[in-house]
Amino acid sequence: MKKFRAGFIQFDVKLGMTDENLHTVMKYLDDLEKQDVKLVVLPEMWSCGFDNANLTLHAKRTPEILDILSETASKKDMIITGSIPEISGKSIYNTLYVTDRDGSIAGSYRKVHLFSLTSENKYFTPGDKSIICQTSLGSLGLMICYDLRFPEISRTLTLKGANLIIIPAQWPNVRISRWDILSQARAIENQVYIIGANRCGKENTTQFNGHSIIVDPSGKVLQWAENGNACALWAEIDMDELEQVRTYMPSLEERVPRAYD
Repeated sequence: MKKFRAGFIQFDVKLGMTDENLHTVMKYLDDLEKQDVKLVVLPEMWSCGFDNANLTLHAKRTPEILDILSETASKKDMIITGSIPEISGKSIYNTLYVTDRDGSIAGSYRKVHLFSLTSENKYFTPGDKSIICQTSLGSLGLMICYDLRFPEISRTLTLKGANLIIIPAQWPNVRISRWDILSQARAIENQVYIIGANRCGKENTTQFNGHSIIVDPSGKVLQWAENGNACALWAEIDMDELEQVRTYMPSLEERVPRAYD
Protein backbone atom coordinates (compact mmCIF):
# COMPACT_ATOMS: atom_id res chain seq x y z
CA MET A 1 0.00 0.00 0.00
CA LYS A 2 1.26 3.48 -0.89
CA LYS A 3 -1.28 5.00 1.49
CA PHE A 4 -2.73 3.53 4.67
CA ARG A 5 -3.98 4.58 8.06
CA ALA A 6 -1.72 3.98 11.06
CA GLY A 7 -2.40 4.75 14.68
CA PHE A 8 -1.57 4.22 18.32
CA ILE A 9 -3.37 3.18 21.47
CA GLN A 10 -2.57 5.28 24.53
CA PHE A 11 -3.84 3.91 27.83
CA ASP A 12 -3.07 3.50 31.52
CA VAL A 13 -1.12 0.25 31.71
CA LYS A 14 -2.18 -1.53 34.90
CA LEU A 15 0.79 -3.01 36.73
CA GLY A 16 0.71 -6.81 36.64
CA MET A 17 -2.88 -6.96 35.36
CA THR A 18 -2.49 -8.67 31.99
CA ASP A 19 -6.13 -9.61 31.47
CA GLU A 20 -7.35 -6.07 32.17
CA ASN A 21 -4.72 -4.55 29.88
CA LEU A 22 -5.58 -7.02 27.13
CA HIS A 23 -9.28 -6.19 27.47
CA THR A 24 -8.51 -2.47 27.11
CA VAL A 25 -6.39 -3.04 24.01
CA MET A 26 -9.05 -5.18 22.36
CA LYS A 27 -11.67 -2.49 22.91
CA TYR A 28 -9.53 0.15 21.22
CA LEU A 29 -8.58 -2.22 18.39
CA ASP A 30 -12.30 -2.59 17.66
CA ASP A 31 -12.56 1.20 17.41
CA LEU A 32 -9.58 1.47 15.06
CA GLU A 33 -10.83 -1.37 12.87
CA LYS A 34 -14.02 0.59 12.23
CA GLN A 35 -11.85 3.43 10.92
CA ASP A 36 -9.94 1.10 8.58
CA VAL A 37 -6.62 1.51 10.42
CA LYS A 38 -4.03 -0.97 9.13
CA LEU A 39 -1.14 -0.51 11.59
CA VAL A 40 -1.45 -0.05 15.36
CA VAL A 41 1.31 0.65 17.89
CA LEU A 42 0.79 -0.19 21.58
CA PRO A 43 2.83 1.19 24.52
CA GLU A 44 5.95 -0.38 25.97
CA MET A 45 5.35 -3.40 28.22
CA TRP A 46 1.64 -2.93 27.56
CA SER A 47 0.56 -6.34 28.87
CA CYS A 48 1.87 -6.08 32.43
CA GLY A 49 3.91 -2.92 32.88
CA PHE A 50 7.25 -3.01 34.64
CA ASP A 51 6.07 -5.49 37.26
CA ASN A 52 9.70 -6.45 37.76
CA ALA A 53 9.20 -8.82 40.68
CA ASN A 54 6.95 -11.04 38.54
CA LEU A 55 8.51 -10.76 35.10
CA THR A 56 9.12 -14.48 34.70
CA LEU A 57 5.47 -15.20 35.40
CA HIS A 58 4.35 -12.56 32.90
CA ALA A 59 6.83 -13.68 30.26
CA LYS A 60 5.43 -17.21 30.41
CA ARG A 61 2.11 -15.79 29.19
CA THR A 62 3.72 -14.15 26.14
CA PRO A 63 3.08 -17.10 23.75
CA GLU A 64 -0.61 -17.00 24.75
CA ILE A 65 -0.75 -13.24 24.18
CA LEU A 66 0.94 -13.57 20.79
CA ASP A 67 -1.61 -16.20 19.77
CA ILE A 68 -4.42 -13.79 20.67
CA LEU A 69 -2.77 -10.97 18.75
CA SER A 70 -2.20 -13.24 15.77
CA GLU A 71 -5.86 -14.20 15.60
CA THR A 72 -6.93 -10.58 16.11
CA ALA A 73 -4.55 -9.18 13.48
CA SER A 74 -5.79 -11.69 10.91
CA LYS A 75 -9.45 -11.08 11.71
CA LYS A 76 -9.10 -7.28 11.63
CA ASP A 77 -6.63 -7.13 8.72
CA MET A 78 -4.19 -4.95 10.68
CA ILE A 79 -0.60 -5.03 11.89
CA ILE A 80 -0.43 -4.95 15.71
CA THR A 81 2.83 -4.00 17.43
CA GLY A 82 3.95 -3.44 21.01
CA SER A 83 6.52 -4.62 23.53
CA ILE A 84 6.00 -7.36 26.12
CA PRO A 85 8.40 -9.49 28.21
CA GLU A 86 10.14 -12.37 26.47
CA ILE A 87 11.90 -15.20 28.30
CA SER A 88 14.83 -17.02 26.69
CA GLY A 89 16.88 -19.36 28.83
CA LYS A 90 17.72 -17.45 31.98
CA SER A 91 17.23 -14.05 30.33
CA ILE A 92 14.20 -11.79 30.07
CA TYR A 93 14.02 -9.25 27.28
CA ASN A 94 11.82 -6.21 26.67
CA THR A 95 10.75 -7.33 23.21
CA LEU A 96 8.78 -5.52 20.52
CA TYR A 97 6.74 -7.95 18.41
CA VAL A 98 5.23 -7.16 15.01
CA THR A 99 2.16 -9.24 14.15
CA ASP A 100 1.31 -8.85 10.46
CA ARG A 101 -2.13 -8.65 8.86
CA ASP A 102 -2.15 -12.37 8.05
CA GLY A 103 -1.48 -13.25 11.69
CA SER A 104 2.20 -14.12 11.23
CA ILE A 105 4.98 -12.69 13.38
CA ALA A 106 6.82 -10.47 10.90
CA GLY A 107 9.64 -9.69 13.30
CA SER A 108 10.74 -8.89 16.83
CA TYR A 109 13.26 -6.58 18.45
CA ARG A 110 14.89 -6.83 21.87
CA LYS A 111 15.40 -3.41 23.45
CA VAL A 112 19.06 -2.47 23.18
CA HIS A 113 19.24 0.58 25.47
CA LEU A 114 17.97 -0.29 28.95
CA PHE A 115 17.03 2.61 31.21
CA SER A 116 19.36 2.38 34.20
CA LEU A 117 17.68 5.30 35.97
CA THR A 118 14.78 2.98 36.83
CA SER A 119 17.01 -0.14 37.14
CA GLU A 120 15.65 -1.71 33.95
CA ASN A 121 19.14 -3.08 33.35
CA LYS A 122 18.90 -5.10 36.59
CA TYR A 123 15.84 -7.05 35.47
CA PHE A 124 16.22 -7.32 31.68
CA THR A 125 18.95 -8.48 29.34
CA PRO A 126 19.71 -5.98 26.54
CA GLY A 127 19.36 -6.86 22.89
CA ASP A 128 22.34 -6.41 20.60
CA LYS A 129 20.86 -5.88 17.13
CA SER A 130 18.99 -3.16 15.28
CA ILE A 131 16.01 -4.64 13.47
CA ILE A 132 13.84 -3.75 10.54
CA CYS A 133 11.09 -6.13 9.53
CA GLN A 134 9.38 -6.61 6.20
CA THR A 135 5.61 -6.45 6.47
CA SER A 136 2.61 -6.26 4.16
CA LEU A 137 2.84 -2.47 4.54
CA GLY A 138 6.56 -2.14 3.88
CA SER A 139 9.74 -1.92 5.94
CA LEU A 140 9.28 -1.05 9.62
CA GLY A 141 12.12 0.06 11.88
CA LEU A 142 11.79 -1.03 15.50
CA MET A 143 12.80 0.95 18.59
CA ILE A 144 11.63 1.09 22.22
CA CYS A 145 11.40 4.14 24.50
CA TYR A 146 14.94 5.03 25.71
CA ASP A 147 16.29 4.10 22.25
CA LEU A 148 14.85 7.42 21.09
CA ARG A 149 17.72 9.25 22.81
CA PHE A 150 20.30 7.47 20.65
CA PRO A 151 20.36 8.84 17.08
CA GLU A 152 22.64 6.05 15.91
CA ILE A 153 19.91 3.41 16.02
CA SER A 154 17.31 5.36 14.04
CA ARG A 155 19.92 6.28 11.43
CA THR A 156 20.97 2.63 11.17
CA LEU A 157 17.35 1.59 10.67
CA THR A 158 16.93 4.22 7.96
CA LEU A 159 20.06 3.12 6.12
CA LYS A 160 18.78 -0.46 6.28
CA GLY A 161 15.64 0.65 4.43
CA ALA A 162 13.06 1.60 7.06
CA ASN A 163 10.49 4.14 5.89
CA LEU A 164 8.54 4.13 9.15
CA ILE A 165 9.88 3.69 12.69
CA ILE A 166 7.63 2.63 15.56
CA ILE A 167 8.45 3.41 19.19
CA PRO A 168 6.43 1.95 22.08
CA ALA A 169 7.23 3.78 25.32
CA GLN A 170 6.65 4.40 29.00
CA TRP A 171 8.06 7.94 29.02
CA PRO A 172 7.17 9.88 32.21
CA ASN A 173 5.71 13.36 32.28
CA VAL A 174 8.75 14.85 34.05
CA ARG A 175 10.72 14.44 30.79
CA ILE A 176 7.87 14.55 28.27
CA SER A 177 9.18 17.61 26.42
CA ARG A 178 12.23 15.56 25.38
CA TRP A 179 9.93 12.89 23.96
CA ASP A 180 8.13 15.47 21.81
CA ILE A 181 11.34 17.05 20.54
CA LEU A 182 13.24 13.83 19.90
CA SER A 183 10.31 12.23 18.05
CA GLN A 184 10.28 15.12 15.60
CA ALA A 185 14.07 15.22 15.39
CA ARG A 186 14.35 11.53 14.52
CA ALA A 187 11.72 12.00 11.78
CA ILE A 188 13.39 15.09 10.32
CA GLU A 189 16.99 13.86 10.32
CA ASN A 190 16.07 10.49 8.80
CA GLN A 191 13.13 11.61 6.64
CA VAL A 192 10.94 8.79 7.94
CA TYR A 193 7.53 8.50 9.54
CA ILE A 194 7.65 8.11 13.32
CA ILE A 195 4.84 6.57 15.38
CA GLY A 196 5.41 6.77 19.12
CA ALA A 197 2.90 5.14 21.48
CA ASN A 198 3.35 6.27 25.08
CA ARG A 199 1.26 5.24 28.06
CA CYS A 200 -0.79 7.57 30.23
CA GLY A 201 -2.01 7.36 33.84
CA LYS A 202 -0.12 7.12 37.10
CA GLU A 203 2.02 4.39 38.63
CA ASN A 204 2.97 4.92 42.28
CA THR A 205 4.28 8.52 42.21
CA THR A 206 5.14 8.61 38.51
CA GLN A 207 2.79 10.47 36.19
CA PHE A 208 2.51 9.61 32.50
CA ASN A 209 0.83 12.14 30.24
CA GLY A 210 0.94 10.25 26.99
CA HIS A 211 1.86 12.59 24.16
CA SER A 212 1.70 9.64 21.76
CA ILE A 213 2.65 11.06 18.39
CA ILE A 214 2.74 10.53 14.63
CA VAL A 215 5.28 12.62 12.69
CA ASP A 216 5.77 12.77 8.93
CA PRO A 217 9.18 12.75 7.17
CA SER A 218 9.33 16.56 7.08
CA GLY A 219 8.77 16.79 10.85
CA LYS A 220 5.11 17.79 10.67
CA VAL A 221 3.06 16.40 13.57
CA LEU A 222 0.10 14.56 12.08
CA GLN A 223 -1.36 13.33 15.36
CA TRP A 224 -0.59 14.10 18.98
CA ALA A 225 -2.39 12.92 22.13
CA GLU A 226 -1.30 15.76 24.37
CA ASN A 227 -4.01 15.78 27.02
CA GLY A 228 -2.93 12.63 28.87
CA ASN A 229 -6.20 10.76 28.35
CA ALA A 230 -6.60 7.20 27.13
CA CYS A 231 -7.36 7.22 23.41
CA ALA A 232 -6.84 5.57 20.03
CA LEU A 233 -5.88 7.96 17.22
CA TRP A 234 -4.60 7.59 13.66
CA ALA A 235 -3.16 9.48 10.70
CA GLU A 236 -2.61 8.71 7.04
CA ILE A 237 0.79 7.40 6.00
CA ASP A 238 1.69 8.31 2.41
CA MET A 239 4.84 6.76 0.95
CA ASP A 240 4.65 9.06 -2.09
CA GLU A 241 4.95 11.98 0.33
CA LEU A 242 8.04 10.38 1.85
CA GLU A 243 9.67 10.10 -1.58
CA GLN A 244 8.78 13.72 -2.35
CA VAL A 245 10.43 14.90 0.87
CA ARG A 246 13.59 12.93 0.15
CA THR A 247 13.70 14.18 -3.44
CA TYR A 248 13.22 17.83 -2.49
CA MET A 249 15.73 17.69 0.37
CA PRO A 250 18.22 14.92 -0.52
CA SER A 251 20.06 15.03 2.80
CA LEU A 252 20.33 11.24 3.08
CA GLU A 253 22.06 11.10 -0.31
CA GLU A 254 24.35 13.98 0.64
CA ARG A 255 25.79 12.35 3.72
CA VAL A 256 29.62 12.26 3.86
CA PRO A 257 30.40 9.14 5.95
CA ARG A 258 34.19 9.52 5.58
CA ALA A 259 33.94 12.80 7.51
CA TYR A 260 32.13 11.16 10.42
CA ASP A 261 34.86 8.68 11.37
